[in-house]
Formats: sequence, structure tokens, C-alpha cells
Amino acid sequence: MVDLGFLLITFFIFTTTMSKPKTMEINMPVDKENLKDDEKNKVKDYTAMTVLLSKEHRVYYYTGLADDPMKPPKLEVTYFQTKNGIRDAIIALKKRVYEERNSGAPGRNPKDEPVILIKPDTTSTYDDMVNILDEMQINGINTYAMVDITDVDRGFIKATEDANTGAGN
Repeated sequence: MVDLGFLLITFFIFTTTMSKPKTMEINMPVDKENLKDDEKNKVKDYTAMTVLLSKEHRVYYYTGLADDPMKPPKLEVTYFQTKNGIRDAIIALKKRVYEERNSGAPGRNPKDEPVILIKPDTTSTYDDMVNILDEMQINGINTYAMVDITDVDRGFIKATEDANTGAGN
């Protein structure tokens, strides 16, 4: 009887499959100083979206590069929710980029894809970072980057929060 037990245990050990680890592919930037301008991947203003992860699972975002200090971006606030959440904003960005890239306007290339810059704040949670990476996967965003949040971005968040709390009074 003991032999039969060991045979069954051995059988089940050899026939079960172990779970395979799941990994995410990361493409690191090329470290070449002598690249020509046409070889560089430059983010175009109409393809860019910046996502700022903040406290209490808030997600702030703006489209464009916000590289003109005289014209700060209009920050929108949302959450990881099914309706009117960050997913809807990403879908709207994809739709707009695909429409504009085929418009034939100057600076538009039919190969342009949406680019999302993800900037987690020190007040955001690890769960929020995982959720935004899931959103990239779900929405088919192939070009995105985790970038350190800047003091300028923190200022955008503070100004938006101050405007929202001031509007409620």
C-alpha cells in the first residue's frame, strides 16, 4: 500500500505543470551620442499625453508636451474607474492621433503612434503604477515611458487642486 502511495505521489509530481513566471519586456534607450536628427525618436506634441499619478488614487493627465511656459497645459483629473476614467482618456488620445496622422497636415506621419509619459508622484501607490501599466497593455499603447515627476508637474497638480477646492467654496 505504501508503494502505491509513493507511485501516485510521483505520478502527480511529474504530470503537474509549474506556473511559468510572467515578465514584461522593457526596451532601454540606446546610449549613442552621435545620432543624426532623423534617427532620433522625437515625441510630437499631438501624439503625447502625460499621466501624473497622485495621492488618493487620483490620476491627472494632459495632452501635448507642455514645453511652452507661457501656455501651461489644461490638467484633467480622473481615477481608475470604468466610466470617464483614464482608459477613456487614452482611447480618446488614440482616436485623435489616428485621425490626425492621416490628415496629411504638415508634421504628421502615418506611422506616428500615441506616446504616454507616466510620472508617479511620491504620494502615489504601487497599485496605481501597476494599474496604469495594465492600462497601457489593455489599450495597446506600445510607446510609453516611466519618467521622474518634475517640480513643474507638481505645481500643475497643486494649482489644479487649489482651483478645485476654491471653486467649491
